[in-house]
Amino acid sequence: MARAQAELDLIRPDWPAPAAVRAFATTRTGGCSRGVYASLNLGDHVADGRAPVQSNRAKLRAALELPAEPLWLQQVHGIEVVNAATAGLRPAADAAYTDSPGRVCAVLTADCLPVLFCDRAGTRVAAAHAGWRGLAGGVLEASVAALLGSGAAAEDLLAWLGPAIGPQAYEVGEEVRNAFLAADPGAEAAFRDGRPGHWWLDLYAAARARLARAGVRAVWGGNYCTWSDPQHFYSHRRSGRTGRQATLIWLSPC
Repeated sequence: MARAQAELDLIRPDWPAPAAVRAFATTRTGGCSRGVYASLNLGDHVADGRAPVQSNRAKLRAALELPAEPLWLQQVHGIEVVNAATAGLRPAADAAYTDSPGRVCAVLTADCLPVLFCDRAGTRVAAAHAGWRGLAGGVLEASVAALLGSGAAAEDLLAWLGPAIGPQAYEVGEEVRNAFLAADPGAEAAFRDGRPGHWWLDLYAAARARLARAGVRAVWGGNYCTWSDPQHFYSHRRSGRTGRQATLIWLSPC
C-alpha cells in the first residue's frame, strides 16, 4: 500500500502519472469525528456533526496544500459528469473532470469504487464514483467521453482504481447481475456463484472490463478492500452508519 505520510494517513496512487497531476485517497484516520464516524469523515451528508466535518476538510486542505476547495458532488449513483471549472456548488453528479490547473475533483466513498483518470501529457484529469448502479450504467464510459471531448485519445488515458469493497465481501442479488449482463454479456466474468440467487461481485474486475471496452487499458490500483480493513476504511456494507473517505485529483497550478 503506497502511502504519503503526513499528519493524515493518505494513499498516493501507484501509477505513472505526469508530475503535474496530483492525486490522493484518504483513509479514515487522522480526523476529529467520533463514534461511528471516527475519525476523518469527509462526508457532510451522513449525520455527522457539521463542525467535525468542516474541521476534517480543513485538515485535508492543509495536509495536501490544495489549491482550492474540492468540488464536492451530490452523488446520486448515476452517470452525470460535470466540468469542475464551470459546475456550481454541490452539483448532482457522480464524476467531475477538468483541464484547468487548480481545480480539485473529488468523490466520496465507503465501499463504492473511486476511479481517477489523467492523460499522459498531464493536461486533464477526472474523478468518478462507481457504485454498482453507476458502473453498470456507464459512469466510467461517460467520464472517458468527457475527457475525450477535451481532445485526448482513449489510449492516452491512465486510470487508477481506489479503495472499494473487495470481491470476497460484496454479495449481490440477481437484479445487480442482470443489470451488468444487459449492458455487456461479458460482465459475467466479474461474478462468481454465492448462495442461491446471489453472486459475489468483483467491482475491480468489472471496472477494468468496462474501461477496456472504452479503450482505456492502462489501469492501476484495485488492491484494497474497504469491508475487511476497518482500521483504515469506512464501509457502509460492514457498518451501516459510517463516514466517507475521499479520492481526489487535480492539476498543479505551477
